[in-house]
Amino acid sequence: MYKTLTLQGLWKNNPGIVQLLGLCPLLAVTNTLTNALGLGIATLFVVVSSNILISLIRHHVPKAIRIPVFVMIIASLVSCIQLLMNAYTYQLYLSLGIFIPLIVTNCMIIGRAEAFASKNDVKHSAFDGLMMGLGFAAVLIILGAAREILAQGTLFDGIDTLLGSWASFMTITLYKPDTSFLLAALPPGAFILMGLIIAFKNFIDNKITSK
Repeated sequence: MYKTLTLQGLWKNNPGIVQLLGLCPLLAVTNTLTNALGLGIATLFVVVSSNILISLIRHHVPKAIRIPVFVMIIASLVSCIQLLMNAYTYQLYLSLGIFIPLIVTNCMIIGRAEAFASKNDVKHSAFDGLMMGLGFAAVLIILGAAREILAQGTLFDGIDTLLGSWASFMTITLYKPDTSFLLAALPPGAFILMGLIIAFKNFIDNKITSK
């Protein structure tokens, strides 16, 4: 079962490039790899924690009110991560802005709570949340890295806002563009790159199927 959950979360049923869930933050905040990492880690924490908690209480929640209960649990976890980021990564918190509280409305998290965590034990629910969260974070990271390279010629720009001032040496300058590739830094550029990522995945799937 763990192998199936891994394949589902990372590839076959990836929430970002297959289910196309959470596209708003995917397109809006992935202008740098640092922003993508920050939102990816926050989302991963919420989806794993919510799956665990919902699995623990699944036998005690009446079906008629299960969705409101799930949303309350997810909202509480998002509030926790929001307060932690406000306290320890304030500049990144400002950069991500409204997209941190909007994690509550991410259909992937509510969907996994309803489709999996409410029907399975804690161990499998936690692993499902981990794989789905990693799959979503991987898409964020790939998109963020591609956009940052195209727009700025760098990687890990502003990483000190996530890890602290000691990590500033991690910023990599690949090249210095004469003029910024503005399209890559804007949401329309993210939309185009997202389409290319989906097309590449479909190409690989078709190759595997044809063999």
